[in-house]
Amino acid sequence: MGSDRTRFVSFSGIDGAGKSTQIDALRNRLEAAGLRVRILTFWDDVACFKGMRESAGHTLFRGDKGVGTPEMPINRRDKNVRSRTMTMVRWGLYFADAVSLRLAVRRALRSGDFLICDRYAWDELANLTLHWWITRMYVRLIASVVPRPDVSFVLDADPIQARSRKPEYPLDFLYRCRESYLTLSELVGRITVIPPGPVGEVEAQIVAQIAVPCPPE
Repeated sequence: MGSDRTRFVSFSGIDGAGKSTQIDALRNRLEAAGLRVRILTFWDDVACFKGMRESAGHTLFRGDKGVGTPEMPINRRDKNVRSRTMTMVRWGLYFADAVSLRLAVRRALRSGDFLICDRYAWDELANLTLHWWITRMYVRLIASVVPRPDVSFVLDADPIQARSRKPEYPLDFLYRCRESYLTLSELVGRITVIPPGPVGEVEAQIVAQIAVPCPPE
């Protein structure tokens, strides 16, 4: 880590993969080492037309709002709605988000020692039908627009276990998304897939990948 520039990593993966847990753990380690850390949350800090997108999922598709928990599961209908029309809409939205992400990362890298991105462009691209050749061309376009993190993590997860932690989307959709993330890792390149495992083991692999310094004594 011996560089004066701000370094940054991104975390991606299916809902319930444990991204928030690992982001919190990494932030704590970095701050304990005396580094200034900034978190960039994709939906809150990057996504465009959030109000329209939220109302579409609730009003047009009759999906639930909020965050699902094991005690209170919900049934969201937004990114899991697949149709040619929605694909065209997503291409426009995702390109706008890519431009917004480029600007947001540029601003965030002006200060601090470390930037952690909670989701990235890859999480949107995983919603697309990646076996279409035109979609693959679109993916390469988006990858050329967004800044490349020093490390892009995809936290792999068993869809059944992930849904038990965060019950929001149908299981078949989570299986499709998981395959999309693995396909993206090959298509885009420079994406580090962390296999499923206990929280501590996953954290150790992340720390090893970015060489987090030890806290001062």
